[in-house]
Amino acid sequence: MCARKEFNESWANECERSFSKVPISCFIGVKKQSIIGFACYDATAKGFFGPIGIKPDERKKGIGTQLLFSCLRDMWDNEYAYAIVGWIDEHQIEFYQKKTLATVIPGSSPGIYKRMVEIK
Repeated sequence: MCARKEFNESWANECERSFSKVPISCFIGVKKQSIIGFACYDATAKGFFGPIGIKPDERKKGIGTQLLFSCLRDMWDNEYAYAIVGWIDEHQIEFYQKKTLATVIPGSSPGIYKRMVEIK
């Protein structure tokens, strides 16, 4: 599954959840037999894209874009009309807008996450 040492713990939990879906809703980037990134959908909620994680030394190489489009294509093939990116850092908005023509939904934060249980 997703390597907990390499990626955020909550991402790893969501990634594992996507492996319990039929069909599996996670794509993995591999280089030299090592996981270098992943992208999932339907991990937090139906129709949600994410999480996505790329190892820091593999970023800016197009891997995230390929994983994003793999998920979006799979969602399209499974008859999703839209995908929602549930949560992103402010500096990631431009990436999604540039790659997918995404728009920010006003008033959507914290959205579904306000009902999540926080584990400490």
